[in-house]
Amino acid sequence: MAATATSVPVHPKAAAALVAAFTLVAMIALAVAWEWWLAPLRPGGSLLVLKALPLLSALPGVWRRRLYTMQWASMLILLYFAEGVVRGWSEHGLSARLGWLQAALAVIFFTCTLAYVGPFKRAAKRAAKHAAGEPPPPA
Repeated sequence: MAATATSVPVHPKAAAALVAAFTLVAMIALAVAWEWWLAPLRPGGSLLVLKALPLLSALPGVWRRRLYTMQWASMLILLYFAEGVVRGWSEHGLSARLGWLQAALAVIFFTCTLAYVGPFKRAAKRAAKHAAGEPPPPA
């Protein structure tokens, strides 16, 4: 007897969600430290420290492993990846290294969120096909 899409449980990758949450915390800490005292655009800090706020707003949902938050945060993180690459290439010294670190953290976060959300998306797709009356794929 073949299992239907509705009877197949989703096995999320808890480790991916945990790494995503810790990576997000690291990105928040990096944004604040970078723009306040490590290598701010202006001596004494800059208002660019506010770039940590969107990441901070995603933290509760990512920590609770909410799919919707994980999805929009994975798209948001691409802006931080782009900023990290631009600043890594265009700046020098510590600021360039921090840019590359930000880009690397963004890639880790993006990969982990996709790994966590993927099984849910596949299960939803199987359930939609089942609801539409399509036969399940052969085992």
